[in-house]
Formats: sequence, C-alpha cells, structure tokens
Amino acid sequence: MTKTFSDPDGSTHQVLKDVSCEIEKGEVISIIGPSGTGKSTFLRALNMMDPPTSGEIILDGENILEKGYPLNKLRQKVGMVFQSFNLFEHLNVLDNVTKVPLLLRDITKQEAEEEALTLLRKVGMAEKANAMPADLSGGQKQRVAIARCLAMHPEVILFDEPTSALDPTMVGEVLSVIRQLAKEGMTMLIVTHEMKFAHDVSTRIFFMYGGYIHEDGTPHQIFEEPVHSATKAFVQRIHKLVFELEGHDADSLSMLSDMSKFCIKYNIADKRDVIEQISTEMLTNVLYDYRPMTVRLTYGELKDITAVDFMIKDLTSSPFQAEGFDPKVLEPIKALAKEIIEEPTKLGYRVKVVV
Repeated sequence: MTKTFSDPDGSTHQVLKDVSCEIEKGEVISIIGPSGTGKSTFLRALNMMDPPTSGEIILDGENILEKGYPLNKLRQKVGMVFQSFNLFEHLNVLDNVTKVPLLLRDITKQEAEEEALTLLRKVGMAEKANAMPADLSGGQKQRVAIARCLAMHPEVILFDEPTSALDPTMVGEVLSVIRQLAKEGMTMLIVTHEMKFAHDVSTRIFFMYGGYIHEDGTPHQIFEEPVHSATKAFVQRIHKLVFELEGHDADSLSMLSDMSKFCIKYNIADKRDVIEQISTEMLTNVLYDYRPMTVRLTYGELKDITAVDFMIKDLTSSPFQAEGFDPKVLEPIKALAKEIIEEPTKLGYRVKVVV
C-alpha cells in the first residue's frame, strides 16, 4: 500500500511507498526506524485512521479498503493504543473502559462493568476504577488505555509509541503489561524506540526507512546480523560526522573543532584529545599525499565503539603498501589507537582507526 499527503502549497509527499507484508495470528511485530519514516502512518493506515492512497489491506479474507466495509467492524477487530492516551477526561476509569463496548457490543451495563474490572485487574488498575484521568500518572493512564482497548476483544492491537509520552520511571509498568499480552498470544504491532524491549518481546522486527519496510526479520537478525547498513547504523545507534577534504587547503582546524563538539555531544569527551591527535597525524604525515579524502568520525552507542575513517576514492590497495611508504610514520598512531583496519570499499580504500 501507499500513502500520499497533500501539502498546503499543492505539492504532494509520499510517506508510505509500496509497503507490503503478511502478519500471522499471534505474531508480535515491533516497528523501528528513524523519525519521519512512516511508522505511525503505517499503523494509522492499517486502522483506517489515515486511509491508504492505494493498495489493499486484507483482514480475515476481506479487503477493508473496499467501498462499504463497515468501520465499526474494523474497530472491533483492530484496537489501537496511542502515545497520548486519549482517555475521556470527564469519565472515571471504569466508565472509560465500558463506554465503547456498551455502544458497539451487545452487552448489558453490568456485564460491561464486570468485564472492565477484570481487565483493570489485569493491568493493575482495579483500585483506581473510580478515579478520574486527571488524578492518574502517565503510566496509569496508558494502562487504562490498554484495558479500554482489550474491552473490545480485538484480534489485533496496534501500539503507537506507547511509552514515548511517559516519564522514564513509568515506562516499565506499561511494557510489562505488553509483555504479558505477548505471552498470552495477542497479535500486536508496536511502534517503539525501546530497542531492548523490541528485541526481547518480538517475534519479528520491521525496520522502516524512507517509507519502506527496509528490513524484515527476527530480533536476532535485525539486531545481531542486519543485512542493510541503514539498519545496522540505527540499531547500533551509530552517530557520524563526515568531512570532505578536496585539497590540502581544506579547513582542518574547523574539522577538529567540529569533532570536539561531537565528542561532547555524545559523552565521549574523554576521547577528544586522542581523536584530534590521530586526525592530525593521519592528515599531515601518514596520508598527506592523498586528496580528495573523506574523513568520518563515528560513535556506536550499543557497542561503545569510536572510530575515525579516512576514505580515499579510487584507491585499489592499502596506502601503507605503497612504494616508498615509511612504516615509522604509523608509530604515533599505533600508540594511540586500539586498532587500525585497512579495507577496500565500493568507491576506493579505507583506513579505519578505532580509538
């Protein structure tokens, strides 16, 4: 399916681009990826809150995009939990959970309230049945929202960043409820930035990038053996700073200043002096004869790896093997670095210095 939005100036912006997948009953799929890649739009399209521009959505053998498909039927089958809770502020907790089932399901008020209390116990909120939303914490509101969703007996639940609006101390209480639902076999799609949670609870992971499902695999594949570089960069939280040095007159002092700011920003200031020394040595002594050159500083949060890459376009072999190269110029680098890696790339050759 695709989803295109119209901008105020009359132009269009395609958020979802030929997204295609099959989801089996009982699967727990976490949807991860950078902001602005269509994750929330994908969920809202599945629930017809923002209907797709084109394509099909097949649920229980029926295309819900066909004209005349009853949305009330869809809402009963596919529940959604939002990041902003969306509770009825004028109703107490119990009434929040019973309101929609009383409207759409053929049950009595007594039946609805008995079931609501059972669901509130499930999420640890039974003692707050008579409380108003204004008296609840963010984590408590989200647990009520989950109980309200469960009251419709959905076949699938869509979670749109269910912990993003919460204080960090409250995240765990909501994630524990979702974990329990996963153990019970509930089919769920979860847009989340909680990587450890996604790894632990999911049967599959969708990595979305640029409006596509860029990679689809098991938690082990996505987090340990990703196929695409964009997936690897995201799950390992790789931050990078790139400089293009066309000639010897390039502003290397500005580059070193930006590297210093990068180190402060990502809490690796203790490596700042080493990075500056290595960069200076490589550019003025070791690789002085090679221009143009791309210099890239990277920091991977997941594995706590910091490196400076020196990439030389169209070079086919290591510069350290070039005729006339003096190995002694590498000694200062070796004294500062944890490792020096020489490797070919699609565009040329790279020397990677791990610090």
